[in-house]
Amino acid sequence: MKRDFKLPDVGEGLTEAEIVRWHVAVGDTVKVNQIVVEIETAKAVVELPSPYEGEVAAILAAEGETVDVGRVIITVDDATEEALTESLVPEEPQKREPVLVGYGVKQGPSKRRARKTHPATPAEPVAAPVSNGSAQRVAVLAKPPVRKLAKDLGVDLADVAPTGPNGSITRDDVLAAQVAPVVPLVVEEQELIPVRGVRKATAAAMVASAFTAPHVTEFLQVDVTETMNAVRRLREQPDFAGVKVSPLLLVAKALVTAMKRHPHANSTWTDEAIILKKSVNLGIAAATERGLIVPNVKDAQALSLVDLARALNDLTDRARAGKCTPAEMSGGTVTITNVGVFGIDAGTPILNPGESAILAFGQIRDMPWVVDGQIVVRKVTTLALSFDHRVIDGELGSYVLRDVGAMLEDPLRMLAWA
Repeated sequence: MKRDFKLPDVGEGLTEAEIVRWHVAVGDTVKVNQIVVEIETAKAVVELPSPYEGEVAAILAAEGETVDVGRVIITVDDATEEALTESLVPEEPQKREPVLVGYGVKQGPSKRRARKTHPATPAEPVAAPVSNGSAQRVAVLAKPPVRKLAKDLGVDLADVAPTGPNGSITRDDVLAAQVAPVVPLVVEEQELIPVRGVRKATAAAMVASAFTAPHVTEFLQVDVTETMNAVRRLREQPDFAGVKVSPLLLVAKALVTAMKRHPHANSTWTDEAIILKKSVNLGIAAATERGLIVPNVKDAQALSLVDLARALNDLTDRARAGKCTPAEMSGGTVTITNVGVFGIDAGTPILNPGESAILAFGQIRDMPWVVDGQIVVRKVTTLALSFDHRVIDGELGSYVLRDVGAMLEDPLRMLAWA
């Protein structure tokens, strides 16, 4: 008689395991409790014994294959028709069966508390006075919940016309006969905004990202006084005539440079492998009337500062106008979200799906700062870098954030590190 041996849960609550090595082959004879296979779970390598005695008829999972718990992995032709896990009948109801290595103790039949069932509550007759006021009573059929409702509403069941089965009074009958006026609930005026399009897609993407990638966020306060001076000087350069120059431009350049210095951060996670991206496609989170969108500048690492400024200007303008192409909305590798424009110091941004890092750029404020041992007023901002801990560990994330901060403290480092 052929017996199927299914991959068991070896007591770790596993849902799958990898077949590491078979100790038997088709045609071999096995005995009960003989080790037939090694499996690797998320915690350890476990040896599984055979619960049957006989000849191996088939091996249904290859070495290196991952199989789900409950799947048949080997079939044994049990000549004795004895299987300890299936055919042993205990002599007594509470007698325990023999223990097989890797299976744990199998208890005898369990005693479950029987669920009590109650028949449907019948409509109970209630004596009610007849309309002529005499002592004679007539039967009124109504279930207890209906009678309680009538009592709470001050409705006399004798005055209610029944419409239920067998002349019983229903809840609707009581409500229809209610004497006291219904006091309407005061409902605050509200407006329903349909969730669709960009807003719906963004919501789905953020939920998927937040509950898929293990987010870590690090914060860094930075003295950006020299960055603000550099912005002012760039605005005076002829090459930047007609181009909007803001602190975001230098933050973007610093982030792109940091990603070049630490290329492993410019990666994305898949279940099969970490994909290292050669191009830094810089996403810029843009708030629009249709919702938040994140178009990206392709190959930002190859652009000069003025070309990056033009690309950012063009991208944000078309994003707000709803003119970004599908290609510009996909393929990003890292993103900046400028929360400072809303007067916010910092936040914990959620990764754009498919990316491993996102930088939040806070508002720039005058703050007391220690310079050469003296407290002076400086331009200070807060940077917050969220990253996917499957791809970027704490050390790498810290290096990226540190480098961005260092370049904003001294923009000349962008030239040295570019």
